[in-house]
Amino acid sequence: MPKSLLGTAITYCTNQWEKLNVFLQDGRLEIDNNRSERSIKPVVIGRKNFLFSNTPRGAKASANIYSIVETAKANGLKPHLYLQYLFERLPQLPNPADPEALSKLAPWSASLPLICRVYSK
Repeated sequence: MPKSLLGTAITYCTNQWEKLNVFLQDGRLEIDNNRSERSIKPVVIGRKNFLFSNTPRGAKASANIYSIVETAKANGLKPHLYLQYLFERLPQLPNPADPEALSKLAPWSASLPLICRVYSK
């Protein structure tokens, strides 16, 4: 029966068939969005804490830190040690606006110390 649970599931599957085929044709695509949902979980859990970011500057600072931490995780870094590394190196940059100097501190930079990495390469 079309309105039964099985019928609803089959209808859903046929409606999503084109998207499923794209997934099957490109092995780089993930079948679900669990990874992205897990990455925003701390933000969702900390939502009430954001009430204390009562200024736009405070909210922007929180967003910047979350962005750095999640990008570090996505690049296989230990966020705490990566932040410590940044806080030690950034004040020592002669020109903080120099893109080349900043690129050496980026989470995907090969010049980061091994201690910042989750898995040494």
